[in-house]
Amino acid sequence: MKKLINQPTTVVTDALAGIAAAHPELRVDHEHKVIYRANSPVIGKVGLISGGGSGHEPLHGGFVGVGMLDAACAGEVFTSPTPDQMYEATKLVDAGAGVLHIVKNYTGDILNFEMAAEMAGEDAGVKVETIVTNDDVAVADSLYTAGRRGVGVTVLLEKICGAAAEAGADLASVAAIARKVNGAGRTMGVALTSCTVPAAGKPTFELADTEMEIGIGIHGEPGRYREPLGTAAAIAERLLEPIVTDLPYERGDAVLAVVNGMGGTPLLELYVMFAEVSRILTGHGISIERSLVGPYITSLEMAGCSITLLKLDDELVRLWDAPVCTPALRWGM
Repeated sequence: MKKLINQPTTVVTDALAGIAAAHPELRVDHEHKVIYRANSPVIGKVGLISGGGSGHEPLHGGFVGVGMLDAACAGEVFTSPTPDQMYEATKLVDAGAGVLHIVKNYTGDILNFEMAAEMAGEDAGVKVETIVTNDDVAVADSLYTAGRRGVGVTVLLEKICGAAAEAGADLASVAAIARKVNGAGRTMGVALTSCTVPAAGKPTFELADTEMEIGIGIHGEPGRYREPLGTAAAIAERLLEPIVTDLPYERGDAVLAVVNGMGGTPLLELYVMFAEVSRILTGHGISIERSLVGPYITSLEMAGCSITLLKLDDELVRLWDAPVCTPALRWGM
């Protein structure tokens, strides 16, 4: 195992120290492993928090800032944050307008966020709404979920709902937009290599140099197929066909198209993939109105990518285009 770490047991706390040093506009509660905006809570504004296991950076801490999240909880690598962490984050960002919990559909995340919401309501009087993302079309259930996994749409939802909250939308309206985004987005991914969790010290799974796993999860969960490695064009077809047919996306639709790197794939290859995505969608009569290419929800150093499509309307385009200023996503500021 070759990693730029001190000790496997301190990798999350050491990374949080780096985030605090690199981003003075943010604050870190090191006891509870919460990253939050320095101006929290913002009076009159709905608070947005998310969180999950570390190892998926920049998700979620890299999306804390103006126009996105107010706080993010960092669990241990590939491990849900505890209810206490999310309870503290909820209290940190509440300014009386309520708080939206954005939760990826993994069993541990859901249970712990539910407990935190109950604690916040009963002990601190915070009104909490919850949205569970479940955009992965690869499998109906997985090792860690009942139902579809929450993956790439989570990033888009955090941005769009963050813009709505920043503009003064109330909690019910922000939650409604969250449900709309989750319902209009679909994702599927491919792995070319495994990743190595620091505490384990060895690859999560074995994948030969000539193989790829289609429909992989962000924790290394099995996908739909293991098959010989294909070209970028063939992989794009394999990922897009189930995405397009699932919603379904139809001729005349406008979409936000995302090619997301899993952590170990260079941008050169991600743009090769985006060219194929553009070609295929054009053939389906689907127009790409907005795009995003890069590593936004990763799986440590796994090589591979995921494709996310979000069906757009005027409201979603306006909220997507709104200014944002976070460590990992920024424009218009």
